[in-house]
Amino acid sequence: MSLDVSPALLEQAERGEVDEVEFVDCVRTSLPYAWEMVSSLVAQLKVDGGDFADNQTPPPDEQARGQLLRALASDAIRGALQRHFGVRLAFQNCHRVAVFPLEPAVDEKLARFTSVRSQVLNQSPEFRDC
Repeated sequence: MSLDVSPALLEQAERGEVDEVEFVDCVRTSLPYAWEMVSSLVAQLKVDGGDFADNQTPPPDEQARGQLLRALASDAIRGALQRHFGVRLAFQNCHRVAVFPLEPAVDEKLARFTSVRSQVLNQSPEFRDC
């Protein structure tokens, strides 16, 4: 799954540094499912409070799954999303995404969520090919 990079953004990259606001907008328009997932979790975290907000509903189709994987597997995209929303993102499988506030008080919860133990406990046969 590739980003739909505009000629202007590509030109920026060829000249040197890319404006991160424009890059984030490219991510928003190229990966709408992933964008909506992250932005809705950020909104949920702000409304509900707590240590984190996460999604446990599988994507509706392979295209949506691909968008989520693309957004979270790319260091550049993931980092830009974290900076844009002011959160830390965690990812366990084809759909379990979580957002954590940038507060040291939740470091232990984040470490638990991203632990090997949590990864193993979050496995299921239906996720084998996701």
